[in-house]
Amino acid sequence: MKTILCYGDSNTWGFDPRTTGRYDHKTRWPMAMARILNKNSPADDPAFWVVEEGLNGRTSSKEDQVEGDKNGLRQLLPILESHKPLDIVTVMLGTNDLKPRFSSMPYDIARGAQRVVMAVQESKLGPNGSAPKVIMICPPPTVEAPAFAHVFGNSVELSKKLSPFYRQLAKECGAIFLDAGTIVKTSQADGIHFDPQGHLALAQAVADIIRGL
Repeated sequence: MKTILCYGDSNTWGFDPRTTGRYDHKTRWPMAMARILNKNSPADDPAFWVVEEGLNGRTSSKEDQVEGDKNGLRQLLPILESHKPLDIVTVMLGTNDLKPRFSSMPYDIARGAQRVVMAVQESKLGPNGSAPKVIMICPPPTVEAPAFAHVFGNSVELSKKLSPFYRQLAKECGAIFLDAGTIVKTSQADGIHFDPQGHLALAQAVADIIRGL
């Protein structure tokens, strides 16, 4: 059985933009991906075990003085340790780094996500002390909506500039790159989170990458 850990923020946790609650297990993209990957496996002997590790408000590597303990880089190693050995880790972080209080440039956000990716690689918490394979996912651009304007301000143009930097920095550290913006459109309901169809589309895209590995 291969173990996959999905490390991210509220879009990995499964925040529902219409109810502000949490999507059920069938809808959230890591669990949908598990179903896709294990489609041809016996129910009592799945080929893949998927661990959800999403946290609302998680940043890549920034300390959040408003929302508290959200630094994804600082939280990472204990989480990896608790689920080792890990064959594959997906990292989708950067949306919360868009918040105006961080005053981030596009490269800064991508570099923060790369630091998380490199920490996974350097952890040697894969099978037999190897480095887990890492899929570095650039989150899709935000869209204008009033729901989170008081938190994210006008983040749309900044979010559109992330993908080239994520691609460059993923290549630099040898991670697999996925631009979620080519697959998922952020919900008009709140401008930040995914609709159910977005979760399913991302699940399929990541599953296709993992099969290729």
